[in-house]
Amino acid sequence: MATRSDLESMVSQGEQVLWRGKPQKKCFIFECIFNPMLFFALIWAAFDIGFIVMMNKTPVNNAQGNGIGGFILVFFAFHLMPVWMYLAGVLLSFRKYKNTEYIITDRGIYISGGVFTYNCQMKPFAELSNVNIHRGIFDQMFGVGDVVLSGTNFIQYSSTTNNSAVRALTISDIAEYQEVFSMIKQLQTDIYSDTMYPNDLRPAENHGYQTRYKGRM
Repeated sequence: MATRSDLESMVSQGEQVLWRGKPQKKCFIFECIFNPMLFFALIWAAFDIGFIVMMNKTPVNNAQGNGIGGFILVFFAFHLMPVWMYLAGVLLSFRKYKNTEYIITDRGIYISGGVFTYNCQMKPFAELSNVNIHRGIFDQMFGVGDVVLSGTNFIQYSSTTNNSAVRALTISDIAEYQEVFSMIKQLQTDIYSDTMYPNDLRPAENHGYQTRYKGRM
């Protein structure tokens, strides 16, 4: 018997799951490897390696060499921290992929993710204002795309800058990006129309805008 994922466990009884999926693994891993941090890490590593080679060519006596060699080893172990951080990000991308899952129901969108922590969040369609498609280089290479979601309540507060900013949610690297985009837009339109329509004393089915969404009493 298949076990329910943590994200699937968040779906309420009576909620209909319309679509569920995960990112395409190849594209997801490629994007984790070939990110802007890669070029910074390569330049940083090349500089440090060049400096180490230059110092090794500098003649020193044995007594000084032992002390300087130990210092250099410790110094560059810390100085290469950006490189270690990039490599750690690549290695942890497999865990991040494992934790990433998407579910769309007739009420909203569920997204899970995280590396060291596991995060699950749900956004109802009523809070959506913008739905877009984004396809980067690797998305086009692997035939996938991203569905980017934003809304008026998608606000994240930063304690460091004391500012609030709109934080978009992304359904990343999925093959069915066009179908998912159309599904979300249709559900968003249906639910918005059902919510705004005040007549008929809130019927079980909205007759005002010819939507297919059936509201719940």
